[in-house]
Amino acid sequence: MKNIKFYSILLVLFVLGCNKDDNNEIVENGTNPIPNLQITGSSANAFLTSQKYTSLTIELFYVENFRPTTQALNNFKNFLEQRLNKSNGITIIEKQIASPGTSPYDINEIVKIEKDNRTKYNTTDNLTLFILFADGNFSTDTNTTFTLGSAYRNTSCVIYENSIINLSNLIGGGRRTDLESIVLIHEICHLLGLVNLGTVMQNNHEDAAHGGHCNNKNCLMYWQTENNGIMGMMTGGNIPGLDANCLADLKANGGK
Repeated sequence: MKNIKFYSILLVLFVLGCNKDDNNEIVENGTNPIPNLQITGSSANAFLTSQKYTSLTIELFYVENFRPTTQALNNFKNFLEQRLNKSNGITIIEKQIASPGTSPYDINEIVKIEKDNRTKYNTTDNLTLFILFADGNFSTDTNTTFTLGSAYRNTSCVIYENSIINLSNLIGGGRRTDLESIVLIHEICHLLGLVNLGTVMQNNHEDAAHGGHCNNKNCLMYWQTENNGIMGMMTGGNIPGLDANCLADLKANGGK
């Protein structure tokens, strides 16, 4: 079996926001993108509660042949239903797209793909989320370091499915669903404001050296996935969960 020593797998957070010079009103009518072009974590409370948005619509795009496994999507939806208060439900709409053909992708290219394909935006009572499963790697990847996912706006994230598949092949296959589940839920948790990105910490548990991540190495929001570390987080076939501090933060901000 191939050796996976010296690989560093990153779950990355990018903080982007809307243009400060944009004078468009933040009107939520299903077509205006401005409410969905805000800083990562700024919609944490909107995700967690039903005070404003009673439902969540997820527009999930994947490049042909790079669809995530059905079980990973089930794991993802189960997580959301366990943590979010959405009295009118959570809907996932899947859409296949052709390869943009510009891999490896930088974050500006991902933003353009979203702009060209996203059709769902917030309404007065429905929050929307854009997820892209890309067919290539991130532009800064090297032979020893690569990125598996990025949360880059308040309702946007990208999963580098090609990197996940390659890693799964390196470890002999059979763990692709687990890898997809971990990366997808990790990135969504950044949109839910973890750690200290819009959801206030009840106790200080942010890793000072790796902002936006938990200091508990057994928590899903821990930053470290060096060598085969991400596999170590799945010992016994289990997908790592949020620790008590992260769960307390989400509950304090209106989550379940």
